[in-house]
Amino acid sequence: MTDVIQQLSEKKEITPPIRENIITVFGKRGSKALAAIDEHRVKKYLDFFVVEGATSEYIIDEDFCTCGDFLFRGRDCWHILAVRIAIASVAYVNVDTWYQDRWKT
Repeated sequence: MTDVIQQLSEKKEITPPIRENIITVFGKRGSKALAAIDEHRVKKYLDFFVVEGATSEYIIDEDFCTCGDFLFRGRDCWHILAVRIAIASVAYVNVDTWYQDRWKT
């Protein structure tokens, strides 16, 4: 865990200095992650975290994401970063249902 995420875990709040630090450390990924949090697009279902991206919803389970950036490039994406920041700051939307139930007919 990076120092900025650790600092955020202690404060439980995305303060302006922490926001700046996230952008400095993570660049564009940090900006996208913060935007998703600000726009309430990070959701915690009973089974997974889900981040609403520009074109789709992505399932995040620990250090795994269903987005192409993660699957094809094998690196942490901004969706995983958004979930890490959201968990550390408790800044996610709680959804009291199973994500997998959304796909049942």
